[in-house]
Amino acid sequence: MRSVFSVLQRTATTPVWQQPISSIRGPHSRLAFKLDSICARCRRQQIRFSSNRQLADDPRWLSVVDNPAQLVRTGRKHGPGLILLALIPIISFALGTWQIQRLDWKTQLIAKYEDRLVRDPLPLPPRVDPSVVSEFDYRRVYATGRLRHDQEMLIGPRMRDGQDGFLVVTPLERGEGESTVLVNRGWISRKMKDQKDRATGLPQGEVTVEGLLREPWKKNMFTPDNKPEEGKFYFPDVEQMAELTGSQPVWIEQTMVPDLVESYDREAKGIPIGRPAEVNLKNNHSQYIFTWYGLSLATSIMLWMIIRKRPNEATRRVRQNRNW
Repeated sequence: MRSVFSVLQRTATTPVWQQPISSIRGPHSRLAFKLDSICARCRRQQIRFSSNRQLADDPRWLSVVDNPAQLVRTGRKHGPGLILLALIPIISFALGTWQIQRLDWKTQLIAKYEDRLVRDPLPLPPRVDPSVVSEFDYRRVYATGRLRHDQEMLIGPRMRDGQDGFLVVTPLERGEGESTVLVNRGWISRKMKDQKDRATGLPQGEVTVEGLLREPWKKNMFTPDNKPEEGKFYFPDVEQMAELTGSQPVWIEQTMVPDLVESYDREAKGIPIGRPAEVNLKNNHSQYIFTWYGLSLATSIMLWMIIRKRPNEATRRVRQNRNW
């Protein structure tokens, strides 16, 4: 009996069907061979039974067609994308509110300038304080003196009605005890760049110039620097031009009544075309308000749609699959 149990013990640790029959030695080799035959028949029946079954016969099997895959968030509930999406409507709403304030400021500023335009022109004082020019921006003034064409400066290129040209800036030398100021006489075409081609546009003697007293502009980062030593000016740098010509940093833009026929005649003769006496400030803040508030509304709807979709059903299916 002990030998039979020892054989069964060895077969329990190492399956008999994995051992060659020749390795089983001893007087009980016939019993080992019989056990091997029984296990072999069981394996064949199991394989035959498994080959006849389909995957759909298993009640725990889920079809990909009936149960499509779904993305389920695990771990953190709020990622950086959702936080960024939550900040966009807040920031855009704040920018829209800021544009409302800007619209009110720009409207009042334009109204103030237009009120100055309807007033009668003032004579320019003998000496102008540059620090108070901002308080008289867009104020109509007039001054009498002699244009220094020998110190003329061309700012350009400047486009007008699709044509390339320049702005003509000429110092106006006034009488005894009065300062010299800079006058932007208007636009000329590029073909009239040389003074010899526009003798008609170079008035001699004493003249009276009427225009708008303007505050100096600020240069943006995209405009190149002026090259006064080469006679190239890309931006009306009032301080630089005044120092170059010995004038006060006072800028007057000569005006004229808009007239198409007169503009064509001036262009042909090389006479600078002055600007109309009007406020040319852009007021696009209404569009900005609509844009920022529209962005705030759209991103708020997107955020609400994302938050309200909770993966309860998908999570339930995943848990059922794990339990199976």
